[in-house]
Amino acid sequence: MKVLVTGANGLLGQKLVKLISREPEIELFATGKGPNRNPPGPYQYLNLDVTSQESINSISDQVKANVIIHTAAMTNVDLCEKEREACWKLNVDSVEYLIDACQKHNTFLVHLSTDFIFDGKAGPYTEKDKPNPLSYYGESKLASEELLLKSDIRWGIARTVLVYGISHDMSRSNIMLWVKKNLEEGKKISVVNDQWRTPTLAEDLAEGCWLIATKEAEGIFNISGSDLVTPYDIALKTSEFFGLDSSLIEEVDGSIFKQDAVRPAKTGFDLSKSMSALGYSPHSLEKGIEILSEQLNN
Repeated sequence: MKVLVTGANGLLGQKLVKLISREPEIELFATGKGPNRNPPGPYQYLNLDVTSQESINSISDQVKANVIIHTAAMTNVDLCEKEREACWKLNVDSVEYLIDACQKHNTFLVHLSTDFIFDGKAGPYTEKDKPNPLSYYGESKLASEELLLKSDIRWGIARTVLVYGISHDMSRSNIMLWVKKNLEEGKKISVVNDQWRTPTLAEDLAEGCWLIATKEAEGIFNISGSDLVTPYDIALKTSEFFGLDSSLIEEVDGSIFKQDAVRPAKTGFDLSKSMSALGYSPHSLEKGIEILSEQLNN
């Protein structure tokens, strides 16, 4: 089976490349913009600009993949609010181009979406709950979902929440690393306690995407962690695990931060469908922090 991953240089992309590279029967094509940031392995790296239909068609015709896992996206919520044209090109137009390419080669498409398609008034959410995005980022991801719903290709959508992890080249930070670094330096930090999420370990998200891909499971699936917590809770658990001074953590509400995009108050996902249909089983938040610690030590 031929599998193509877009956004292979990103956090999720790197975890997918590592995971799929272990499968000897899979011919893997990792794609991204610029140099490859993954360690060497049994895969081929190709340059791909997902905002270019010509680039997508060229690579798609070359590879003729059985499955495409589309992770490339603009995920900086505030940047999406300010750079709307770039956001739409990366989050919506790319999906339109991929749908056309998948149609031509009968390719199954796994597409990443987000809890930010919801307004946060009634979380945690199931796959059947009605979206109502508060930000342009959320609007763009909902629009990409709607393109798939209207298409006649085979597809599976993996919706996720607040992904954390450590990339191979340490090019990505996350809330745990930020808390750890600041507390180790004796700095006070302000962390919100009025936004609820089910944080997702990047390895779990990669596993969920791969389950959808291998089963060619059609439809929408919630792929996140199972612990409903606030960023403040995460900061406390991080400080506890690493034996750091939690008195440096100030509990605040989101209104003190001036941000371009509105955040939903309470999202998080009900994972019943993914667990029963896919056999998806995420790590606990405590175990996720432990896995991060092991990766830092290595």
